[in-house]
Amino acid sequence: MDSIRRKMTQRKNETLVDETFYVWETRYGLWSTKTKEGYQYTLGLTGETRDAVVDMTRWHLKCLQDGTLDQYTRVVGSSVVDGKL
Repeated sequence: MDSIRRKMTQRKNETLVDETFYVWETRYGLWSTKTKEGYQYTLGLTGETRDAVVDMTRWHLKCLQDGTLDQYTRVVGSSVVDGKL
């Protein structure tokens, strides 16, 4: 089923990496990834080069499996709006 759906929605320069996630070129010249359907994690990244997004997707998935992603994650700033709008 997944392969049939992939053929119907083929993206520009789309390839399956490590039997885990797809990488493709967007219409704006960037590169995006998305884990394949049914994979244990749902993850997608976008970046300037194919190599960069493939490397970062692999790193993110490894950290998710190891349970260490929170060690590399931090919140910068605040999204709270104080006062009356």
